[in-house]
Amino acid sequence: MVTTLEPALFDKVEEALKDVMDPELGVNVVDLGLIYDLGWDDELDALVISMTLTSAGCPLTDVLEEQTGESLDGIVERFRINWVWMPPWGPDRITDDGREMMRALGFAI
Repeated sequence: MVTTLEPALFDKVEEALKDVMDPELGVNVVDLGLIYDLGWDDELDALVISMTLTSAGCPLTDVLEEQTGESLDGIVERFRINWVWMPPWGPDRITDDGREMMRALGFAI
């Protein structure tokens, strides 16, 4: 059963995930709005990251999983990514910081 993270751990995890960069866009997965939910699986004693991609056919899930593991080192011992496709990702999910980053990279958003 997946439960809600305590606020302090949620904040630590979210901040750590800002080190995970979308390899195609060069913006972190948090500010792109790719993280849908963070929870804790009591049975597996592991963080559960419900995450999507900008496109369902993206071949870079292994890269993102590796970056995620590196970013969470020292914060949690175990995690799993629950790849989510509904609702589909859209640019409306990008945070204000993410929009700023994309503009700095030359994207018109």
